[in-house]
Amino acid sequence: MTQHDFPTLKNDRLLKALRFEAIDTTPVWMMRQAGRYLPEYKATRAQAGDFLSLCKNTELATEVTLQPLRRFDLDAAILFSDILTIPDALGLGLYFEAGEGPKFRRTVRSMADVTALPKVDMVEALDYVMAAVSSIRRALNGQVPLFGFSGSAWTLATYMVEGGSSRDFRYTKGLLYREPDTLHALLGKLTDAIIEYLVGQIAAGAQLVQVFDSWGGALGHRQFVEFSHQYNCQVVRALKARFPDVPVVLFTKGGGLWLDQQVTSGADALGMDWTMPLARARQIAVPKQVALQGNLDPATLYAAPAEIRRHTHAMLDDVYGDGVKTGYVANLGHGISQWVNPDHAKAFIDAVHDYPR
Repeated sequence: MTQHDFPTLKNDRLLKALRFEAIDTTPVWMMRQAGRYLPEYKATRAQAGDFLSLCKNTELATEVTLQPLRRFDLDAAILFSDILTIPDALGLGLYFEAGEGPKFRRTVRSMADVTALPKVDMVEALDYVMAAVSSIRRALNGQVPLFGFSGSAWTLATYMVEGGSSRDFRYTKGLLYREPDTLHALLGKLTDAIIEYLVGQIAAGAQLVQVFDSWGGALGHRQFVEFSHQYNCQVVRALKARFPDVPVVLFTKGGGLWLDQQVTSGADALGMDWTMPLARARQIAVPKQVALQGNLDPATLYAAPAEIRRHTHAMLDDVYGDGVKTGYVANLGHGISQWVNPDHAKAFIDAVHDYPR
């Protein structure tokens, strides 16, 4: 593993909150905080030429990661990249269709397709991601901690089987019920790749990582445990065995109903979308010393700043109603929309920090 001499971290309130230590104010960051709602991001992407070129350019990926931190009083940075880097490294031919999102030139829909997937050294194949992590960590100069991330095995599999985004997951769910062994074989390969990928990011300088199980909520309650949760557990436990002091956040969109299962994952924190009351979620998570993150409906940021503040404070009332004044990181329940006014994002962040404690 490469050894780095990075600057000392100055703002560690987010890491303290995840450890249930005392904090001076609630830490906050936003999923997709570097992105299309910022005019400076749009200018940088135009300079890069396209999204993948932006991800693979170390200097520009560093720049867009830092852009929201120049505007807002955030408590974390997150690597600018994409969850589909692993399938791309497996040779499926990732590209982005204007107005339609990510697509793959090849799909994986049979055991033969799974068997044909190459054995790839993820750190070597995705060296541009590792370079970006180290560059961003140096550029932050200890300002805030840096998140690395990956998609979950189930979420990556849906893109690989469908060939892109999907609403009904026709091919993936068909495989799940028709040929479960094939899907498990794919999920096993992806789990190994995710572990290798996140180990590489931590070695490159990521101070904590998040696993995005973006489509876990599309599963039935029994299928969630078998086809998503068990693989998330493998990832978390492998990382914690290797790096016990590096926090792992697990975010399953639509997963609030399965918090009882998710608290067994070994993750330090669970991300919450906007469908689960935080007061109830805390009743499940806090006794297990599992922190929570998120919960505000991203559409709240379309409201006027005074309304954003009111809704944010109502969320925090739910969080701290149990009397535990830590163990929570404020965030949206999913990524910030490209249509949000940046001033409204600031209203949310400021409302978190000025919440009466």
